[in-house]
Amino acid sequence: MERLDKSLASQGLGSRKEVHALIKSGRVTVDGEICKKPEQKLDAEKAEICVDGKQIGTDKYIYIMMNKPAGVVCATKDNTDKTVLDILPPEFRRRGLFPAGRLDKDTEGLLIITNDGDFAHKMLSPKKHVDKQYVAELDGEITDSMIKSFENGIVFADGTKCLPAKLERIDKCKAKVTICEGKYHQVKKMFLSCSVKVVHLQRISIGNLYLDSNLPTGSCKKLTKLDKELIFMGKIY
Repeated sequence: MERLDKSLASQGLGSRKEVHALIKSGRVTVDGEICKKPEQKLDAEKAEICVDGKQIGTDKYIYIMMNKPAGVVCATKDNTDKTVLDILPPEFRRRGLFPAGRLDKDTEGLLIITNDGDFAHKMLSPKKHVDKQYVAELDGEITDSMIKSFENGIVFADGTKCLPAKLERIDKCKAKVTICEGKYHQVKKMFLSCSVKVVHLQRISIGNLYLDSNLPTGSCKKLTKLDKELIFMGKIY
C-alpha cells in the first residue's frame, strides 16, 4: 500500500507540496470517487487514479520508445542543448527517467527511455550480446575490404578493438551496420577507420525490437510486454 500523494509525485505530477494542493482541490479521483486526502493509502497497481478525469499510470517502471530527432542530446539535463527528456510528452514523465544508451546529438532513431536501471544494464551490457542496428549514409563507397574489416573487428587508432560487426550494403554509399556494444561514437569511428565519413545515422533496431515506422520523429510510445521481450530475443545475424 502507498500514500496517494507519494504515488502521484512519483509520476512526475509535481512536488509533494504541489500534489497535496492538487488532491485537496478535488481534481483527483480514486476508483471513480473524489479523494481529498493526500495520506489516503491505496494499491497503486490496482487502483484507478485520475487527475481531471484523465487516468494516470502508476506502474513502478516505465519503458518508452522514442524516435529521437537530430539536435537533442541523450542526457537527463544539459546546460546548453535540449535533452531527450525535455521533449517527452507530459504523460510519459516520471522521476528517475534516463536514456538507456546514448545516441549522438545528430543521430536519429530508436531510443529507449526508462527508470529501470537493471533493464538498461541488461540491454546495454556487451556480455548480453544485444544487437543494435543502424542505417548509415556515407561520403564514400562501401568496399568488400571494408565489410571484411567490420567482420574481423575494427581497431581504432588508439588500439581499441571493436567486437565483430556486420556491414551490409543498401547501395554504394548506404549501409546497415549491426553491433553488439556501444563505444563512444562507435559507428562513426568504425567508418572513419576505413577512411569514409558518416553523413547521416539512424538506429533502427535493438535486439529484435524495431523502430515503429508509424512513429513520427520526436514522438514516443510506451513499450508493451512483447516489445520488451523482443529486445532480448536472439541475434539479428
